[in-house]
Amino acid sequence: MSKYRIVGGNRLQGDVSVSGSKNAVLGILAAAMMLDGPCTIENVPDIVDVHAMLEICETLGAKITPKGEGMYAIDPTNINTFEATHPKVKNIRASYYLLGALLTRFRKATMHMPGGCNFGTRPIDLHLKGFRKMGAMGTKATDIRDGIIRIVADELRGAHIFLDVVSVGATINLMLAATKANGLTIIENAAKEPHIVDVANFLNAMGANIKGAGTDTIRIKGVPVLPGGYSYSVIPDQIEAGTYMIAAAVTRGDVTIHNLIPKHMEPLTAKMIDMGFDIDQGDDWIRVSLKEGTQLEPTNFKTRPYPGFPTDLQPQATVLLCLANGLSRMHELVWDNRFQYVPELESMGASISIIDRCALVNGPVSFCGASVTALDLRAGAAMVLAGLAAQGVTTIASANRIDRGYERIVEKLSGIGAQIERIDSDDEHVVPVDDE
Repeated sequence: MSKYRIVGGNRLQGDVSVSGSKNAVLGILAAAMMLDGPCTIENVPDIVDVHAMLEICETLGAKITPKGEGMYAIDPTNINTFEATHPKVKNIRASYYLLGALLTRFRKATMHMPGGCNFGTRPIDLHLKGFRKMGAMGTKATDIRDGIIRIVADELRGAHIFLDVVSVGATINLMLAATKANGLTIIENAAKEPHIVDVANFLNAMGANIKGAGTDTIRIKGVPVLPGGYSYSVIPDQIEAGTYMIAAAVTRGDVTIHNLIPKHMEPLTAKMIDMGFDIDQGDDWIRVSLKEGTQLEPTNFKTRPYPGFPTDLQPQATVLLCLANGLSRMHELVWDNRFQYVPELESMGASISIIDRCALVNGPVSFCGASVTALDLRAGAAMVLAGLAAQGVTTIASANRIDRGYERIVEKLSGIGAQIERIDSDDEHVVPVDDE
C-alpha cells in the first residue's frame, strides 16, 4: 500500500499530456480475445487496471508482448479456455467484458463476478438478458452460483435488444457477443460514451461490421471471422483530461492539457466557463486559466450518461464547487452511493450537505491539509485535487486505488508545479517517481 503526500498552495502552470483511455482500453483488450489473428494496440496507459486485465488475458492463453512505451502485440489465437477465474477478475469491473468475448469464441463462458469501486448497486442482469435473447436459452443457460457466472449458448444469433436502462457495460458486452453472431443484432437505448465508439472502431478495424456506435441504436451484422492483423491506437482518457483541467482550476493556475478530444470535454468546459474560467482550445488541447481577482460563480451539475456530465468526474468537480462563491448543487443521477467521500472532504474544511442524491456545496472554503483516504479511484483523485488547493500538508492513504486509473499522476502533477510525492506506507520511505 502507498500514500501520496501533497504540500498544497502551489499554483499549477505549464503543459501536461493525457494518456490513453482506461475505460476504452479495457473493452478493447477484451475484444482482442475474440480475434482470429494478432493485433497491436497503441496508446495503452500504464495503470494498475490495465496490468490486471493483461494478466487475466494471458491466463486464458493469449500471448502478449510489450513493444515499447504504451504498445502491446497481442496474439489470441492460442486461447484454450472459456474460464476466466483468475483472482484479479474480482478486482476490476471491466473484466466482465470477457463474458461477451469468451461466449463469442467458445459459445460458453465462466468467470468470477467482477469487482471494482463500491459506490452503488451494479447488477449485470441487462447483460444476461441480452445474452439470452442471442441464444443462451433457458434459465440454466445463464446462471450465477457461488459468485461464479456460467453462460452457455448452442448458437449465437442476431437479436433485437432494447436495454431497459442505458448501460455502458451491457452495451459493450452485447456488442462483443453480436460481432460474430449469425445475422443482425440491433441494440436500442444503447449507451453513447466515447469508449463505446472506440471499442466499435477497434472491432471494425479488425474486420467487424458495426454501425451506429455513439448513437442510441447500434446495428451489428455478424461476421464469421475477425482476421485482425492491424494496429489500433486507443483514444485519450476523457476523465484524466477533466481531472487535470480541474487541477488547474482549483489552484487558479494556467495549464494546457494536451492529447485530448475537446468535444469529449464539453460538459465540463461549459460549466467551467459559467464559473468564470478562461478556456482556450485547439484540435487536441485545452488551456485552463483564470484572470487575477476573479470570483468563482456557483453552478449546478447533474451527472448523466454521455453526452451529459460524466459521473466519473463528479467527485473532482465537487472539489471545484467548494471554491465557488455561494451555494452550488451536485446531483448524482447515475449511481446511488457516490458521495461516500464527502466526510473526507469535510475533514479538510468543505461544507457539504447531502440530501438524497444531491450534494449542497457551500463555498468558498479554504481547504486545510489533513490525513484522508482514497475510498475509490475517482474519490481518490478528488482528494488529490483538494490537497493541491489546501494550505498545509495532505496525506492520502490507499493511493493504490488512484493508480488504477491515472498513469504517472505524481510525475505529471510535479511537472506542472505540484509538490507531491509517493510514500511507501510500510516504512514511510519516499519512493522516487522513476521507480513507480
